[in-house]
Amino acid sequence: MLPTRRGEKLGWLGGFAGGFLWIPVLALVFLGRGELIAGLVGLALSFLGYGAVVRLSPWRYPDTPYWRLLLPPYLALVAAVPWAIWGFGPEEAAGLNWWQLMPLLALFSPFVTIGSRRWRDGDQGGGQAR
Repeated sequence: MLPTRRGEKLGWLGGFAGGFLWIPVLALVFLGRGELIAGLVGLALSFLGYGAVVRLSPWRYPDTPYWRLLLPPYLALVAAVPWAIWGFGPEEAAGLNWWQLMPLLALFSPFVTIGSRRWRDGDQGGGQAR
């Protein structure tokens, strides 16, 4: 009998839930400020992004490399940055510079560290040696 790998599943779903949490919160802020379009776009981005997380869960596609499963959720997260800047407007975003985005590069480390692995690699008796 194979293990359920419940911790890994919770890590995938919960980690992305935490990563996406700022988007609907900011969307609600925009809605509270009366910016209907920015708020609705943010809610749509968060639903699409997290929907991709659930739909492209690695246990559903055990032979697909992680980097391919990570692309759609990451695209939604990357798209949320210009959305947030647009939502605040040029006046509030005028103080930003490109160097402030540098720490965000660390978010792409999973593509390097686990990108070529597959869900099946973690099954007992299969995949890569530990």
